[in-house]
Amino acid sequence: MKFKRSSNVLFLDPQDRDKGVAKSTDKLDIVLSPSLYWVKKIKLPLNSVRAAKKLLPSIFEDTLPEGTYSYSIYKFEDEFMIFAYEDKKIIDLLISRGIPLSDVNSVRFAQSEFAELESAARINETQSIYVKDSLVVVVPSSWLSESNPLVTQSMTLSKNTINLQQFGHIVDNSSLYKIGAILGVLVLILLVEIFIASSKRDAILDSKDALFSKYRLQSTMIQNRSTLNKYSKIYKKQTKLRETIALVLSLKLKDKQKISLIEYKNSLLIVGFSNTPEGSERRLLSELRIKQLKETHSFKGDTMRVEVKL
Repeated sequence: MKFKRSSNVLFLDPQDRDKGVAKSTDKLDIVLSPSLYWVKKIKLPLNSVRAAKKLLPSIFEDTLPEGTYSYSIYKFEDEFMIFAYEDKKIIDLLISRGIPLSDVNSVRFAQSEFAELESAARINETQSIYVKDSLVVVVPSSWLSESNPLVTQSMTLSKNTINLQQFGHIVDNSSLYKIGAILGVLVLILLVEIFIASSKRDAILDSKDALFSKYRLQSTMIQNRSTLNKYSKIYKKQTKLRETIALVLSLKLKDKQKISLIEYKNSLLIVGFSNTPEGSERRLLSELRIKQLKETHSFKGDTMRVEVKL
């Protein structure tokens, strides 16, 4: 199938490797010389191109020299035209001609564009293309009795284009399969780990619910943390109180001195020492300060009142 379009067509052949291309704002429609691809015309017991694509590597298996190939196919009347080509070889040739891929509008085979060529056409100083048994082939011009220059201006182009793979040549198919298999295994391992983690999470949640129910905890962790902080502060204060009382009770008193009062109120521990008139308190206070108790004291008769802030 052909369609009309405005284009800047370039016939690309390896013999033109040293020829540069003039810079232009127009993108190029590249037509590949038969020297840049392998082609077969065959009949297949299939109706669709899509189904036939799977068979292409095996069809060329015993034909192609060593290399990394891409494949293309289109239907021609009741037969299939199938192609094998090396992306890297074509890309390298374009680069040598000063043509970046960004300047390429499309890439086609000479087979699809010149299948109806009526006479031989010269593609360079020594070679020509012509149609033999419905296939476009390239031969030395000296073999032909007559050959006209190839004309590409205002030609009609087919819809049979290919996409060049810039990085497809870096890794061959067997390596891709191996990488795919490794990635598949990694995905499987990841899925198993996710399943195990999910099971553990469910078990933890069940244990948490049972624990909350057993100890009558509140419904959220925020509430429980708040309660924990509250009772932690109470525990620290009570611990400090017990330690301070223990220190007071361990004080060495004179024979007549006694602890007449121990009272805790508003974070203050109040201790009364009887038979301790003002002027006799120095030894007792020094013991309290040795034990690092910050106190204030006052007197009422012969009783000394000591207050310790907790």
